[in-house]
Amino acid sequence: MALAVQKKRRLSSRPPQKRDAAATRERVLKAALAEFCEKGFGGARTASIATRAECNIRMLYHYFGNKEGIYLAALELVYAQLRAREEELDLLHLGPEEGMAALVEFTYDHMLSHQEFISMIGIENIQQGSFLRRSKAVPQGAMPLVKSIETLLQEGQKQGIFRKKVDPVQLYVSILSLSYVHISNKHTLSITFGQDLTNAEWLRARREHVREMILGFLKP
Repeated sequence: MALAVQKKRRLSSRPPQKRDAAATRERVLKAALAEFCEKGFGGARTASIATRAECNIRMLYHYFGNKEGIYLAALELVYAQLRAREEELDLLHLGPEEGMAALVEFTYDHMLSHQEFISMIGIENIQQGSFLRRSKAVPQGAMPLVKSIETLLQEGQKQGIFRKKVDPVQLYVSILSLSYVHISNKHTLSITFGQDLTNAEWLRARREHVREMILGFLKP
């Protein structure tokens, strides 16, 4: 009887431990993003990440192995968040023009509200993509989006509302570029042109401009 009670207690204690582990991992990743975005890969310190996450540094190494492991996990996280939100758009259940407009508007809004993505890819580009090359998840995660864009383009071409011979990757790179250069370079561009590129009205006008540019380009 006593053994049965002890076993029951052990079993009942497992779910909270799993939940605690997931919560700790999530907290560490959030702290790591903040640390890397502020200080870059070279300047970031695992001790600082542990302090931000309010966890033991040994726990941090337990989940991620080392600083490089934490950085790669944080990098994969910002891509995974983007891809998950893109999937929610359900582009293939929209018309070609409606679907493309939805993708443009979402990409613009996501870059503005998730500037940690811009910071992380900037840091990784300085390192010539050396860490991202180790990731299988990021390239695989991009393939469904490329296929969806390709399908929208083909359907739009059939309907006579999109031009022919548009490369889906070229198109997405253009959408992405138009959606974040004004954020990544906001300080220098604001000074250069004497306009505040963080102004809400300017950002709304920019959003419409980007949408019109992409849809205008796609017209036959």
